[in-house]
Amino acid sequence: MRRRRAKVEARARQTAFQAYVVADRRAPVSELAGQLLRKAFPDHWSFLLGEIALYSFAVLVLTGTFLTLFFDPSLAELRYQGTYQPLRGLLVSKAYATTLSLSFDVRGGLLMRQMHHWAALVFVAAIGVHMLRIFFTGAFRRPRETNWLVGVTLFMLALLEGFCGYSLPDDLLSGTGLRTANSIVQSIPVIGTYLAFFAWGGPFPGDAIIRRLYIVHVLFVPGLLIALIAVHLFMVVYLKHTQWSEPGKTNRNVVGKPMFPSFVGKSTGLSLMVFGVLAVAGAIAQINPIWAFGPYRPDQVSTDAQPDWYVGFLEGALRLTPGVEWNVAGHTFMWNVLLPAVVLPALLFLVLYAYPFFERWVTGDLVEHHLCDRPRDRPVRTGLGVGAVVWFAVLMLAGGNDVIATTFQLSVNVLTWIFRVLFFVGPVLAYLITKRVCLALQLHERRLLEEGEESGEVYQDLPGGMAESHVGIDVRRRYKFLVREIPLPLERPGADAPLGRRLRAALSAWYYGERVDAPTTAEERLQITGRTADPVSGGTGSPPEAGSSPG
Repeated sequence: MRRRRAKVEARARQTAFQAYVVADRRAPVSELAGQLLRKAFPDHWSFLLGEIALYSFAVLVLTGTFLTLFFDPSLAELRYQGTYQPLRGLLVSKAYATTLSLSFDVRGGLLMRQMHHWAALVFVAAIGVHMLRIFFTGAFRRPRETNWLVGVTLFMLALLEGFCGYSLPDDLLSGTGLRTANSIVQSIPVIGTYLAFFAWGGPFPGDAIIRRLYIVHVLFVPGLLIALIAVHLFMVVYLKHTQWSEPGKTNRNVVGKPMFPSFVGKSTGLSLMVFGVLAVAGAIAQINPIWAFGPYRPDQVSTDAQPDWYVGFLEGALRLTPGVEWNVAGHTFMWNVLLPAVVLPALLFLVLYAYPFFERWVTGDLVEHHLCDRPRDRPVRTGLGVGAVVWFAVLMLAGGNDVIATTFQLSVNVLTWIFRVLFFVGPVLAYLITKRVCLALQLHERRLLEEGEESGEVYQDLPGGMAESHVGIDVRRRYKFLVREIPLPLERPGADAPLGRRLRAALSAWYYGERVDAPTTAEERLQITGRTADPVSGGTGSPPEAGSSPG
C-alpha cells in the first residue's frame, strides 16, 4: 500500500509539473507568478477595509446561490399551507410563500437568509468606510483616479443590489419600499409615468416588478460587480498600494510584506474571521423577520417602517422636504419627491465622480502620489469629508423621526424642523470645527518639533522658578511630521485675468492658505523634497511643496 501510494503521489507530481510546463510555454506564468507572489503589501490595518468588502461579497455569492435554488419570484397568489401556523390559509404570493419556506422548511434556510442579509449590510458598509479611507488619505490622486471611479461605481451598484434583494420577499416592509420607489420613478418629469408603467408591468403594484428585480439581483448586477471587482484588484496590483510616511518609505518606493506567505496568511485569517462573524450574526441575530410583517397589501401601511441603513438617507430626505408640486402644461412636477430622491442622489454621485479632478485642478498638481496624506495635513478636504458624514447622519436620523418621536415622546413636527435646520447647519459646523482641530494638531506637532516632548520631570532654577524638561521626539515621529505633501496656494492673478483663473486661485487659497509650517533647516527641506518628489522620471509638473515650505 505504501509503494502504491508513493507511486500515485509521484505520478501526480509529475502530471502537475508537466501541466505547469505546458502552460508556462504558452503564457508568461513564471514571470507573472514571481512578480505577484513578491508584491509588497502594506501591513497597516486601514488597508484591510477593502478586503472585508471582498470577503463579504464572497459570502453574498455563496449564500445567494443557495437561496436561488429555493426562491420563486412569482407574484401569483396561493393559499399558504406551510409550517408557520399564524399565516396558514392566508392568500400570499409565491415569492412570499417560498421565502417563508426558506425560513421554516428548508434545512439551514433561515441561517442562509440571515447570513445573506448581514453580509449585504457589511458589504455596503465596508465599501463606504473604505472609500472614506481613500478620500481622507488622498489615495484617489494621480495615478489612481480611474480606480476611484471604479470604486464609486461599485458603491452605486452595491446600493442597487441591496435594494433589489431587499424588495424580493414581497412582505409588507419591502412592499412599502417598492411603493416609495414607484413614487420616485413617477416623479421624473414627462417620462416618469411611462417608466413606472413599464418597470412594474402596469399600474402599481403591477405583476412584473419582483420578477424583473430578481433577474437584476441574481444576474445583471452581480455580473457587473464581479467584473468591476476584478478590474479594481488588477488596478491595485498594477498601480501598487499607497503607504504611510515612515522612515524608509518615500514617494518612489513601496515598502511592505510580500504577498506570499505574509499577506496570504494574514488575508486568509481575515477572510475566516469575516465568514465566522457573519455566520454567528446569521445564527443568533434576527434580521428581516418577514413572518412578523406579513404579506404585502397595497392598502396597508404601517409606522416604524425603515429601509436598510444604506438607503436611509433617501428616506430622511423625503421626510424633510416640504410638499411642493407644480402643474405645467399638464405635467406634474413633484418637487417634494424629485429633489430629495432623484436630484440629490444624482448630485451626490456626481460630486464623488468629479472630486479627484476638481482637487487636481485646484491644486495644479500633475505629480504621481504614493504617500498617504494624514487628514490633519489637509484640513479643508478633511473638513469637507466630515461635513458630508454629518450630512448623511442627519438624513439617517431624519429617516427614523417617527421612531425617535415615539421612543422619546416628542413631536414629529418639531423633530422634522430640527432636522431641517441641521441639514444646512450641521455640515457647516462640522467643517469649521474639523478644520480648526486639524490646524491645532499641526500647531501641536510644530511645538513638539521645536521644544520636544514633555519628560514629566520638573526642576527648579537658581532664581526659584519651576520648569519642566523636554526630550526630543523619536526619529519615526519626526519623519512622519516632516515628510508630508502640502501644496502651496496658486499665485493670485491680476484683476484683468480670466474669471476661471481667478476662481481657481481663490479656491486654491481657500484649500491651502491656512497652514502651520514645520521648523526645518535648508538641508532638511531638500531631503523632504527628494522623498516626496515625482516618482516618474521626467514626469510632468513639479511635486507639491513639502510641509516645511514657507506659506
